[in-house]
Amino acid sequence: MSIEHINSLIESQLMSWHEAKRNFDRLMEIERKPLQLGDFHIAAQLNPARIRSTGAAVDKASVAARVCFLCKENRPAMQMSGEWPTPEWELLVNPYPILPVHFTIAAKKHIPQERIPLEMAMMAEYAPPLVFFFNGAKAGASAPDHLHCQAMLRSELPITALAERYHPVERAGWMSSEEYGLHLPFNFMSAVIKGDMAGLEHLALTESAFGIDSETGEKDNELVNAFFWISDSGYLRIVVVPRRAHRPSLYFLPEGERFVISPGAVDIAGLLIVPRKEDFDRLTPETAARIYSETAFSGSLPKEIINHFLPGSHS
Repeated sequence: MSIEHINSLIESQLMSWHEAKRNFDRLMEIERKPLQLGDFHIAAQLNPARIRSTGAAVDKASVAARVCFLCKENRPAMQMSGEWPTPEWELLVNPYPILPVHFTIAAKKHIPQERIPLEMAMMAEYAPPLVFFFNGAKAGASAPDHLHCQAMLRSELPITALAERYHPVERAGWMSSEEYGLHLPFNFMSAVIKGDMAGLEHLALTESAFGIDSETGEKDNELVNAFFWISDSGYLRIVVVPRRAHRPSLYFLPEGERFVISPGAVDIAGLLIVPRKEDFDRLTPETAARIYSETAFSGSLPKEIINHFLPGSHS
């Protein structure tokens, strides 16, 4: 899938769906400001239309009380489904975009968001201009009841360039970002996947990746974000970010102190989405670092996580 095909698909959808076109047009009005967090250069983006996702109620009772907006029978009649090489999935233009190229890829069956789907590797091979990313059910998914991932241009997310620069292609398999020798606001695992048996084994570890709940101390497969893309060298790249929590403490403070920021994969990748102007204006690098530290692992990754990807590296 070329960039021309991608643009054509979006243009065709917007010609027939006026609400989506209005939301895409509003991207011209967004504001951004750079924030430097040590060696991680991120940006905050003011995007009021994303309040639907940032403020979504994702507790089990709230999810059970609403219809699933990713099931075909509940989607708007105008929403088209693009051609896709994986028959169990549907390619959809996201009607509430963060960036001008923003897709949702939804499973045709209504099954929960419990695992990182390895089909994302095939998706990345089919559409090299894109990075495919996954929000765990407790790590940014606004539809935790329906398996899905999303996609954007890979050049838009800082974490992809960071991993490509500091995880050399010669080092196949998994590597902790702690080995990058950088000052980062959180740590993660990155991989170079080659087309041999070892590569398949490295890929398989992604599906069972987990975070660790900061309140219970328990492993949780729903507390992860993941990114799949094909690098310029032609190899599949993966980043898995284990999470500690869905939302930071700042999200729950009284108005006046509260920040309505709820990190999903895009935020973790270095584009912090802020729906409210007042939060955007007062967001500082220190506050952004606090948000990351409360929702991901700002210190060393727990040994259980390292051992999952690199068995035997910690006793």
